[in-house]
Amino acid sequence: MRLASLIPLALLATTLACATTAQPGHAAGARAPEEARESGHLRLMTYNIKSATRGLDDVVEVIRSARPDIVALQEVDCRSRRAGRLDQAAVLAERVGLSYHGHFRTRDMYGGAYGIALLSRFPVESLAQYALPVNEGGEPRTVVHAVLRVEGREVSVYLTHLIHSPFRSRIRLRQGVLIAGLLERDSRPRILMGDFNDGPDSLTVRLLRRRMVDVFDASGSGPSGTFQLPLPFLPSVRIDYVLASDAFTPLASRVPRVEASDHYPVIADVRLEQAPDGGPGVSASK
Repeated sequence: MRLASLIPLALLATTLACATTAQPGHAAGARAPEEARESGHLRLMTYNIKSATRGLDDVVEVIRSARPDIVALQEVDCRSRRAGRLDQAAVLAERVGLSYHGHFRTRDMYGGAYGIALLSRFPVESLAQYALPVNEGGEPRTVVHAVLRVEGREVSVYLTHLIHSPFRSRIRLRQGVLIAGLLERDSRPRILMGDFNDGPDSLTVRLLRRRMVDVFDASGSGPSGTFQLPLPFLPSVRIDYVLASDAFTPLASRVPRVEASDHYPVIADVRLEQAPDGGPGVSASK
């Protein structure tokens, strides 16, 4: 059964706590004016918002000004005391004018759910959430697989936030192996976005880029660092990524220096190429 055919705004399965969808138009509030884009041109964004502890209004402005079509968010609260009992994903979707959203819990914090989130202009066909391996007693981590309907085609969008700390590279690699396996078994056009907590030359990131294009590497301009180190004289480091399969052509990418979080967002423009048969092409799924 396709998610888009289910009752809008209904709560999804308990394994996807706080995850919801919204009918087109219900979240069409204060979105910035649309840019004229060619068919197949998508704007992607990944952003660790640090639970909007610097202010949800600032996060709204960062996302709205970017005019993205699909957004992956990390460190997102749902109805916690810290968030003033707001479902941050729902509020962000409404205020930036993206019609579909979901929050995906990794653990409970401050009396609510904490995890990652998806905002999308495109209908959500299906959702799956997978626990990533962690050390005993380690913070739970997840990867979410969303199938979106983009101009008549099924497109897979994967969202994740890998374990942090420089001393956990082995467990990050195990997490990367699981995600790489999901990507390998998926025949649709694929996008992977998130906070990988690792540098471009790490084993984990190299594994994930084995069959995927790093959109910033291919088309980026300006500084690439996405995380602000605590000492002001140290450069920012690159740990947030937008990767795309060869069904997409990278067009442009940038990392705007905005101060709404301790991370900078990655904004990436890509073009979804025609299916091999030259038609609108609904990709087969496995």
